[in-house]
Amino acid sequence: MSTEPAPRSAVVFGARNLGRAVIERLTSGGWAVVAVARSQATLDGVATTGAVVLQGDITESASVRQVLVQAAESHGRVDLVVNAAAPYGGDRRGPFGGGRLSEAAPDAFEPWAAAPARAAFTFLSTVGAFLLEQGGPATVVQVTGGSARRAMPGRGLWAAGSFGVRALSNAAALELREHGIHVALLIVDAGIEPIGGAPPGQSTEALADPRALARAVEFLAEQGARGATHELQVTPLAERWVP
Repeated sequence: MSTEPAPRSAVVFGARNLGRAVIERLTSGGWAVVAVARSQATLDGVATTGAVVLQGDITESASVRQVLVQAAESHGRVDLVVNAAAPYGGDRRGPFGGGRLSEAAPDAFEPWAAAPARAAFTFLSTVGAFLLEQGGPATVVQVTGGSARRAMPGRGLWAAGSFGVRALSNAAALELREHGIHVALLIVDAGIEPIGGAPPGQSTEALADPRALARAVEFLAEQGARGATHELQVTPLAERWVP
């Protein structure tokens, strides 16, 4: 009988770009990883990483829970859950962020503000309930953008959703930390370079490196009870930084 400990188990929602980088980082470090996405094409893209691939929808609580149950059945427990899925929903035509408030379409609030916050609520509430039932230490990482820290002209609706994601993540961290469950918000205050490389002629200096962000996720997952980080902001030096 083998005496080697079972590998740590992770579930990563979102398997493109940042999610893929996290999956590759964890599998190369010996984690048993379940990669989750809505698109089969996306899952096919990470099939070579060694991760188990499952279709799932971060906006549906039953889907999130089913994935977690399958991961626990396969690997004994779940040690890390990451939400790197893009929180899209509804019709997002028009300018990024919803546009100036005085010019925004009447139905722009739902896809730009409500959808991201609702997806974070579904993720955090479902994962929190599952991990409380499971018991023992675990880490949850919710990813969001720099709009969680400040509003910008023309992006007020996007910021409203991002502020909601931050508030929900902070609340989850406060509620779960006494149970040994570490909830962290990873704020990526920049665009993220495509994992296949930026288009020719486009500078990447002000874009976040998805592989560096994957290392940040791993850093959060490996923190102990005496040194937990609940918010981690990443900003490239070539990008504007606002304290």
